[in-house]
Formats: sequence, C-alpha cells, structure tokens
Amino acid sequence: MRAVAVVGVVAALAVPWVLGPYPVLMLSHALILGLLAMSANLLTGVTGLPTLGQAAYLGVGGYAAATVARAVTPVGVVQLLAAVAAGTAAALVTGTVVARSHGIVAIMVTLAVGELLHEAAVRWTPVTGGTDGLAGIGDVVPFWGLPPLPLDGQVYYYVLAVFALLAALVAALVRSPVGLVLRGVRDHEPRMRAHGYPVFRYRLLAQGVAGGLAGAAGALTVSAQRYFSPADLGFDVSALALLAVVIGGTGSMWGACAGAALLVVLRDQGLLGAHNGLLLGVTCLVAVYTLPRGLAGLRRRPGARYPNRGLGC
Repeated sequence: MRAVAVVGVVAALAVPWVLGPYPVLMLSHALILGLLAMSANLLTGVTGLPTLGQAAYLGVGGYAAATVARAVTPVGVVQLLAAVAAGTAAALVTGTVVARSHGIVAIMVTLAVGELLHEAAVRWTPVTGGTDGLAGIGDVVPFWGLPPLPLDGQVYYYVLAVFALLAALVAALVRSPVGLVLRGVRDHEPRMRAHGYPVFRYRLLAQGVAGGLAGAAGALTVSAQRYFSPADLGFDVSALALLAVVIGGTGSMWGACAGAALLVVLRDQGLLGAHNGLLLGVTCLVAVYTLPRGLAGLRRRPGARYPNRGLGC
C-alpha cells in the first residue's frame, strides 16, 4: 500500500510535465471537487447527517475569496482564510437547523439551504455580480513575496498543495477522539446521549468544519478559473459531491476523492453531456448495485466490517 501511495504522489507531481493545459485544468477541478466531496462525506459518512446542499458553502467561500482577490490582495493564503472563515460562519448559522435534523429531513433542509443561497447569489447583484458573476480576478500569489501563477500547471501545484494539507487535517480529525464521537453519533445516537455526550454540539462542530472545507474549495475554484458565478454553487454541484461520496464509499475520504475524480473526468470529457441529469442518475444506480461499498470497498478484506453508509442508497 505504501508503494501505491508513493507511485500516486509521483504521478500527481508529474502531471503538468506530461499532460497538456486542458487535462491539467481538469485535474485541478477534480481536486477541488474532491475537497467538496470530503466535506460532504464528513457529514454524510462520518456523522450520519446526509447533505444535498454542500455547494452553498463553497459558494459563500468562493464569493469571499473573489471579493478579497479583487479588492484587497492577490495572496492566496489570505483568500483561503477569508473563504474558510466565511464558509464556517455560514455553516454554523444554518447548522443550528441542520444539526437537529435526521435522514430525509436533513436532506430536504440542506437542499433548501442550498437553493436559498443560490437564489441570493443570483439576486444580490451589487455583491455577487448576479448571473454575470465576478470577473477580472488576477493570477493568484500563493504567499507573500512569491511570484504570481499565470500558468495552469502552476495553479495545479498550488491546488494540489492545499488539497494535501487539508486532506491530512481531515484524516487527523477523523482518527481523533472527536472523530470517534462523531462515528458514535452516527451509529447509535441514543447511546451517545445516555453516555452524556452533547450530540447537538458535535453535530454542529462537524457542520462548521465541513463548511470551512467547502469554503476552501470555493477559494481554490476562484484561483483555478479566475472567475466565480452562481453556477459554481448550483444544485448539480452539490449532487455531484454527494454522488462522489456514494461512488467512493460513504465514510472513506480517499474513496470520496476517487469518486470525485471519476465524475470530473466523465463530465469534462463530455460523457455526461446534455443528458447530465439522466446519466448521473444511471451512474448512481449502477454504482449502488455493482459497488455496494463504493470504490473503497474494493480494497477491504473479505469478511471485514463495514461502517454504516449513513445514506438511504
């Protein structure tokens, strides 16, 4: 397994040297959707709180980063911090409702939150630019004193570095005592209450962390495409993130990232095309029936115990 990881790292670093600008940009978007999928998986697979509106927090973070980039500074770290703060704040505000929900009710509540924020992005023209979005964003500067990154390959390395850092933090959180409590809440909430754990606070914490992670994905979207619009926080983006979790295997962060990469390749190669919704639904059904434990289930030992999927399908 360690050899596979080394090969994966070497392949990821070699991408800009062996592929053209378009595949490199596509892989940058795959990493960004992977972050959003990890955000959705932290709620759906780890905490047992299914979500269908995670793109809303990507949107809040994206608009915060775009505003900072246009009016304050091109430094990526500042944009990232602003996006994470905005995404976390939005998730905590809406999380007071979401964290009290369960099952299909949670899905409907998160869907409603996503649609409300999408509509606000369309109508709040002085801040968001309306349907035209926010353009005129310059090349990102990763850190103070470093040169700007005008090439897609350079932006890819920036996105890859941020992705690796945040993925490591998420992995540490999931394996920490807090992560164990979240899994306990997912598996048997009444028992956790009986043991004295403040379930609502842990659910709200997961909501805030997931919102910050989605906000970071929004900042990276701004850096990669130098433009942000309401289309970046539409329902289809949330659906793709949840579908990536289902395909990858709920509860597995690397599985969610693998599912996101597969979906981005299918989408950007035109295989989903004009029949986007229909083929997404077919892809979900095929994944559920042929890979009941997702891509992550392929590497598990026969007879090994699986975590609850935390989702109806």
